[in-house]
Amino acid sequence: MRRITATVCAAALYLLAPHVSAADATSSYPSRPVRFIIAQTTGTSVDTLARILAAKMGELMGQQFVADNRAGAGGTIGGEIASQAAADGYTLLVSSTGMQVISPQIYKKLNYRPVEDFQPISLYAVTQNLVLVNPTLAVKSVKDMMGLAKASPGKYNMANAGAGFQSHLAGVLFTHLAGIDVVHVPYKGGASLIAVISNEAQFTIAPAPAVMGHVRAARLRAIASGGEKRSPITPDLPTVIEAGVPGYVSTGWAGIMAPRRTPKPIVDKVHATMVTALADAQTREHMERAGGEPVSSTPAEFLRVINDDYARMGQAIRLAKLKVE
Repeated sequence: MRRITATVCAAALYLLAPHVSAADATSSYPSRPVRFIIAQTTGTSVDTLARILAAKMGELMGQQFVADNRAGAGGTIGGEIASQAAADGYTLLVSSTGMQVISPQIYKKLNYRPVEDFQPISLYAVTQNLVLVNPTLAVKSVKDMMGLAKASPGKYNMANAGAGFQSHLAGVLFTHLAGIDVVHVPYKGGASLIAVISNEAQFTIAPAPAVMGHVRAARLRAIASGGEKRSPITPDLPTVIEAGVPGYVSTGWAGIMAPRRTPKPIVDKVHATMVTALADAQTREHMERAGGEPVSSTPAEFLRVINDDYARMGQAIRLAKLKVE
């Protein structure tokens, strides 16, 4: 009987030990640096804004948040790495429009599930796409731009950062809804902005963080923003909807996700820290200066943004007749 009792007690202690250990690990989180996987190159708007957030979160949580840039294949490389990471809160994914809603619709085979393999935590920034023209053009508004294009169909070039990029799909959707005929010209990344500055192309649509320096220096003229309402970054700039193109919405966003099955207490702790960080006046100032609008959300609100954007980008992808790779 003593042997049976001892065996039962030992078994009970064995079964309880992992639960105690897991609880301790959760309560002490984070006890070592946390990795932010950023599925874009250094210096992009998503990367810049993520690093601002990471600095404040590290300060609040007492551990360093380390940026780990894993660019390539439209963000799917970084997504795959994050999906296979341990669900312990020490690897978090910096999710964004391109890798979360565009790439899954143009890459036929992914080694992860873009939504099901992750736990949304919170948005941290929204970026408005701006309609930009070469300053030498006699164009001060969207109506001016539409008038110019309609007077000479096929004459003007609209630059973009490459087929399937956000600027490409934003431009395709805009010209479709505006009813104008321009030539969509793909460039490599930021070369699209140089093309408009040099008047090799006359128009483009690009994220605010990437272009505000050029706009302030008068190298590019911003004539409208792509949000449902005006951006606090450019309050004097009308939206494309206000300017006469009903239904046009083109914004970018960035948020933090965790690998699926990350313990809820850890997800809740990261979420609470993000909310505190994004309410910090200095953090907000740094993000706004970089062209982003700092925002926080519930996980459910974040998921709703992903689903809405998936449908909107799907329409633009079909209009652009992009081939699935």
